[in-house]
Amino acid sequence: MTTNAEAPKGLLDKFLNAIEVAGNKLPDPAVLFLMLMGIVWLLSWPLSMVDFNAIHPGTGEPIAVANQVNGAALATLMSTMVTTFVTFAPLGVVLVALLGIGVAEHTGFIGTLLKSILSITPQALLTPMIILVGVASHYAVDAGYVLVIPLGGVIFYAAGRHPLAGIMAAFAGVSGGFSANFLIPSALDPLLQGFTQAAAQVADPNVQVSVVNNNIFTAASTVVITLLGWFITDRIVEPRCKKLAIDGDPDEMPKMEKATSKEISGMWAGLAAMAVGVIALVAWLVPEDSALRLNGEITNFGAPIMRSIVPLIFLLFLIPGIVYGYIAGTVKSHRDIVQGMSKSMSTMGYYLVLAFFCSLFIWMFGQSNIGILLAVKGADVLKAMDLPGGVTIFGIVLLVGAVNLLVGSASAKWGLIAPVVVPMLMQLGISPDLTQAAYRVGDSTTNIITPLMPYFPLVVVFCQRYVKSTGIGTVVSMMLPYSVVLIISWSILLVLFWMTGIPLGWSSSYVYTP
Repeated sequence: MTTNAEAPKGLLDKFLNAIEVAGNKLPDPAVLFLMLMGIVWLLSWPLSMVDFNAIHPGTGEPIAVANQVNGAALATLMSTMVTTFVTFAPLGVVLVALLGIGVAEHTGFIGTLLKSILSITPQALLTPMIILVGVASHYAVDAGYVLVIPLGGVIFYAAGRHPLAGIMAAFAGVSGGFSANFLIPSALDPLLQGFTQAAAQVADPNVQVSVVNNNIFTAASTVVITLLGWFITDRIVEPRCKKLAIDGDPDEMPKMEKATSKEISGMWAGLAAMAVGVIALVAWLVPEDSALRLNGEITNFGAPIMRSIVPLIFLLFLIPGIVYGYIAGTVKSHRDIVQGMSKSMSTMGYYLVLAFFCSLFIWMFGQSNIGILLAVKGADVLKAMDLPGGVTIFGIVLLVGAVNLLVGSASAKWGLIAPVVVPMLMQLGISPDLTQAAYRVGDSTTNIITPLMPYFPLVVVFCQRYVKSTGIGTVVSMMLPYSVVLIISWSILLVLFWMTGIPLGWSSSYVYTP
């Protein structure tokens, strides 16, 4: 006989198994882009013979699918392949930003900073601080997964609380709040912006998307995620965790090492160097005739300051990382600094492969005109449905969340969705900035419940150090309340921004006007 408690668990297991089976049947994202490129290539031939009676919104000319299965098209593909790859918008910005972040991470500056913040946090504020630090860890790319999440368990266990609750809280901040951050842009911002701009230019080649087009929304999101995560952890998740007996081997449980006096001194020196850099930048920006302004304006997309966001990320991590390294003793010579940069680049091998195939897919999608055709026809369908703007926005959130259950990579997912969704919504008057913000919400909120997220198995391992019986189902059942509450609340926040006209970020807009 099946009890009421066992029934939901059985349904959850079946749901998770279905996701895992379906996801495992999908090819690697790099191969998926190659396959989609082949599909576009083959479809362009018969579709080029059809009159679709559609008008290009940018040129006003009839849209005709361009046949890619001919000598001229193939010659163009081959002759421009290298240029297409090296000029792929997300490629350079991500690599440059990671050069500086890599140094700060390699020297130990980021790790010491995160551990110091958590070690001095009052017990009553442990939960919100762990979530907040998890969100902030995005500035170090994926460091939060290997540093903050296990620290969440260590700190909760040391405070006499259930360690799995600490791990879940940290996971909620690191992965559930993946697209949130403070006003200062993280490495994710230029990555998403590059895909968004390339997709928007399918409809309008003159569209420019700012790297900081969502930073006000993501800063507000950080507050919302922290407060909601705090409530869910303390009132829902931790009471459930108490039913799980801690039976791990004490010798194998991770322990948080205290920072040495040299590391603390290096951290303060690094923060001081960062503060000096920020003050110098502000002083440079203040004069009306500053070289960083354009016609006296800062937020104009053409202003040098707006085009220098990625180099600023590079410098704001590079300089503190170097200062920390020399004072803490982790840097002996310039070779250690170069090693830190090299180490960060060595982790980008897969991304380079992914970017190569993604760049070719987006290029061919644009050359064939299939992308803009789908966007225009899809926009016509949405116009006929006459849905309220808020419903359309929430629909994009749900679409991304569903895709995220099967495709874990943020860059791969946005590379797949953006070329159709961004220009389609532009035809409805919805700006690329707003579409990108909706993507961020959908992507983050389902990260924490999909077993196909690359770091999900690692979280299970962290939990098994304390509770040996922990499995994928255990983690997903614990994270489900975060996912449901965040996708609803975060979507409401986005709709409120849209309804009240609060800017999503600098040089951003809600409305696209051709």
